[in-house]
Amino acid sequence: MIKKLSILIFAILLITSTSFAKTFQVDTYHTQIHFTVKHLVVFKVRGNFNDFTGSLEADPKTKTLTAAEATIQAASIDTRIDKRDTHLRSVDFFDAAKYPTINFKSKKITGHGDNITMVGDITIKGITKQIVLKGSFLGTAYGPQGKLRAGFEATGRLNRKDFGLNWNKVTETGGLVVGDEIQIGLEIESVMK
Repeated sequence: MIKKLSILIFAILLITSTSFAKTFQVDTYHTQIHFTVKHLVVFKVRGNFNDFTGSLEADPKTKTLTAAEATIQAASIDTRIDKRDTHLRSVDFFDAAKYPTINFKSKKITGHGDNITMVGDITIKGITKQIVLKGSFLGTAYGPQGKLRAGFEATGRLNRKDFGLNWNKVTETGGLVVGDEIQIGLEIESVMK
C-alpha cells in the first residue's frame, strides 16, 4: 500500500512539474512597443521605442504564457519630432544618460488565448512599480527559415509621475501640456530558441 501511494505521489509531482513552455526570443524587426499620452487634454501624441530585447516562455498548444521580460533602451524613444525626443531623453523625463534602460519582468500570469493578464515589475528612471498588462496569444506559424514563431499583443497603462517623469507646463489658458496617464501597446512577434 505504501509503495503504491509513493508511486502515485511521484507521478502527480512529475505531471505537475512538467512544463511544455518553450522559450521565444522577441523579433525586434517585427515587434512594436508604442505609447500614447494626452497633449493639451484633447489631443494625443503617439510614440515608439525602437531599440529593445525580450524573451517569453510560452506553451503554443495551450496558448499560455508563463514568463516574460524585456529591456528597452530609453534613448530609442521616437515621437517623430527630434526636438521633442531630445527633451524626452533629458533629465526632465527619462534622463537616458543616467538611466539608459527601462526594464520589465513578469511576476504572475493568468489566463490563456485571448484572455491573458500579466502582472509584472517595470523599472523606469530607477523606480520600480507594478504594471498590469492585458493581452492575447495570437497564434503560431513557421517563418521562412522554418522556425516556429508566436505572436502576442497586450495593452496597459501607467502614471508617468509614479516614475519621476514630472515635467509639465501650464498653458496661457490654464491647461497642462502633457497628461499623466500613459497608454502602452505591444505587438510582439517572437521566434522559438
